[in-house]
Amino acid sequence: MRDKYFYEVMFDDTSIDVSKEVGLVWSIANSLRGAYTSDKYKDVIIPMVIIRRFECALEATKDAVVAKHKQNPNLPAALLCQVSKYPFYNYSEYTLKRLLDDSDSIASNLKSYIEGFSANIQLILEKLLKFSTQIDKMDKSNRLYSVVKKFSDLDLYPAHVDSMKMGYIFEDIIRRFSENAEAGDHYTPREVIRLMVNVLLAEGCNDLLTDEGKIATVLDAACGSGGMLSTTYDFLRRKNPYVDVRLFGQEINPESYAICLADMLIKGQDVKNIMGDEEANTLKTDCFPDQKMRLVIMNPPFGTPWGGKDAPEGQEKKVREENKKGGRFEHGLPGTGDAQLLFMQHAINKLDEKNGRAAIITNGSPLFSGGTTSGESQIRRWMLEEDLIEAIIALPTQLFYNTDIGIYIFILSRNKRPDRRGKVQLINAVDMWKPLRKSLGKKRREIDRDSMVKITELYSNFEENQYCKIFPNEEFMYKEYAVYQPLQRRGVLDAESIERLRTSSYFTSNSSIFNETDFEQLKEMNPRSAADEKKYQKYLAGQQFVADVLAILETNCSDQVFMDYGEFEKYLKSLLGKVEGMSASRLTGIAMVLAVMDKTAVVQKDRKGEIMKDTTTKDTEIIKLTQDPEKYFEAEVYPHVPDAIWAYEFDPEKKESATNKEKLGAEFPFTRFFYEYKEPEKADDLLAQFMELENSLSEKIAALQESEGV
Repeated sequence: MRDKYFYEVMFDDTSIDVSKEVGLVWSIANSLRGAYTSDKYKDVIIPMVIIRRFECALEATKDAVVAKHKQNPNLPAALLCQVSKYPFYNYSEYTLKRLLDDSDSIASNLKSYIEGFSANIQLILEKLLKFSTQIDKMDKSNRLYSVVKKFSDLDLYPAHVDSMKMGYIFEDIIRRFSENAEAGDHYTPREVIRLMVNVLLAEGCNDLLTDEGKIATVLDAACGSGGMLSTTYDFLRRKNPYVDVRLFGQEINPESYAICLADMLIKGQDVKNIMGDEEANTLKTDCFPDQKMRLVIMNPPFGTPWGGKDAPEGQEKKVREENKKGGRFEHGLPGTGDAQLLFMQHAINKLDEKNGRAAIITNGSPLFSGGTTSGESQIRRWMLEEDLIEAIIALPTQLFYNTDIGIYIFILSRNKRPDRRGKVQLINAVDMWKPLRKSLGKKRREIDRDSMVKITELYSNFEENQYCKIFPNEEFMYKEYAVYQPLQRRGVLDAESIERLRTSSYFTSNSSIFNETDFEQLKEMNPRSAADEKKYQKYLAGQQFVADVLAILETNCSDQVFMDYGEFEKYLKSLLGKVEGMSASRLTGIAMVLAVMDKTAVVQKDRKGEIMKDTTTKDTEIIKLTQDPEKYFEAEVYPHVPDAIWAYEFDPEKKESATNKEKLGAEFPFTRFFYEYKEPEKADDLLAQFMELENSLSEKIAALQESEGV
């Protein structure tokens, strides 16, 4: 019964109606038309909503604060906060109403009014939102008086608009302005956040939901405007009014950080651990190095570079340092074009070792991008080996305001319940949605209450069905096996094979012999550095080596065919063995280019009598850890390549290196596990449909012609 009760409480919607207040704010925004483009309305509206809300909240203690400040202008901020009864204050004698009494000086007086706010509010309005610039702009375009007047009449008094309703108003305003946000900065829809919180709290959090005095530390390391933190706070407090929720956030975008601070102050939440601006770049800095988190909830940016020219200055260096020293990113570095798996590692690093849990949104890339030994694959492998992944939930497309791509939620845990250990749950919720009556940007769908309940129950019930699959961790891990064909080559020293060698990459773009492109660039350099001169001289020698080899081969051009590759290589050695710069490896390289694969040629064997591999035929096969490689090759490879030679090319007795690297990776090919084969319609049925369509069309054309008297 406890789980069902939990669903009802957490999904209970009090249906707070904010349409009136939001409509009034939006009508004020429309009055900016002409002076501002619609995407810039937020530069005025958000700061003015903040000012008006704080003004309404402070009204009851306003006179006392002003008087106290007059008595002692150097009074500590903490004492003024005691008088205001809020973690902020304003000691200016102005209000929005009083500003209207002097229309000629309204711009300078409004700036003076803002200067009367406490430092935390000035940080939001001036340093982050730079509202003074907008005051000047509105003043010049004759919009300022009208905007101030309209906001002065807006009822945002706490007695009429409590903190929860004010939060909804502010979220709705932010959401409207976020519909046109830059790609990658995806404002997370409220119902998606609610789903994440429901699933996150559905297990492993009984103490937070029932016990008095429990501390719930909650982190969002890409907190944006704070929606995830606020929703988690609201849900925990609604279920357990006595839980001590402590919020931690980091946000690099100044405007988003300002909105986050304002939203939390508006709701009466503590903002001392909400860090922002460049100093709060999560990939550069962990702002809370000594604090582990009970809960982490996050929607890191999709496809945002962490390295290269498009990344913030110094970020790549910091990330690589963390990786090298065994810090937050020690388990692998993804490609520099996408930081999602870095945020994932950071989240795991922050989780409380005993009972930490996380819910993280990603796109499809972290599930399967990268080859076997890539950073992405190795990060996934580490998460599986450490048994950190509880579930991956596939959400419907078209949920977000500015992207319609597929979205996933990773549920991570440091302390899985016993029946989950060693397993990963996949939940296919792509069809659990209802259409919006009106599209909001690219958002055409929403996760309705029934779908949220269903998804949460699918997760908590942990039972297989058409929407839920459960697999051992090893199902997602695989080894990469090398596959070769036997060395069987036919050698011939004719004009065609010599020309093939002349134009081959072995002779034209080989850094150990001769690279034509690099050589021409070095040739143009004047002067050359010592290193470049050394390389230039190497290529000069290589150029001569190529010329000497080709000259000898052309002199000995013939139609003689060698069906035994070993004999062909011996013959080449007799011709080329004394060429300056010749080595065994170079001779083999030349022979491999001149000879061609021929299944009728003699199979080459080494001194031990074992069949030699043709390295140019190398292919790879991905085999899951749950599969027997022998059986796999019998079923999948030998029917096509009967003489295939396979090997797992890793020696565990030797130290890992570039040439001895374990080919053990991991991926989550999500859609493969839910694929259902649908038999195509029979040809006769399709033909019947076409004939029916043709007959219908003919009848309509005939009727049209008859009506027109044709």
